[in-house]
Amino acid sequence: MSLLEQISADMKEAMKAKETLRLGTIRQLRSAVKNKEIELGAALDDEAVIAVISTQVKQRREAAQMYRENQRPELADKEDAELAVLQTYLPAQLSEDELRQLIATVMTETGATSPRDMGKVMPQVMARTKGAADGKLVSRLVKEMLAG
Repeated sequence: MSLLEQISADMKEAMKAKETLRLGTIRQLRSAVKNKEIELGAALDDEAVIAVISTQVKQRREAAQMYRENQRPELADKEDAELAVLQTYLPAQLSEDELRQLIATVMTETGATSPRDMGKVMPQVMARTKGAADGKLVSRLVKEMLAG
């Protein structure tokens, strides 16, 4: 079963169970996927759908953080709940230790030794994680490891 088929099945299940938050989140996700398909003029494969989901996850994280900074915890909680729904469609997230090992491997392969080499390391690490790691976390770890 493809990821899109799984999302559609989960949407039907959420409708039957009358889970409004989950249903609304899945509908927004399907809309984002459809918009991307229209933009590209072709159907998306699972990898492209994961990229769309990753974008949605990033938006929810940023919105929740912004709501917390502005003392709107009820809205932040809603964003967190939507984030939890979206994360069920992403691959299992890598731990910090696993990311550090991957970054070390990429640093060795590219010969990166200083913070100026971040442009060599980041694209390769992000390509290898494919939705299994948050970009901000990867960026922070790469900076730490390149700084020594």
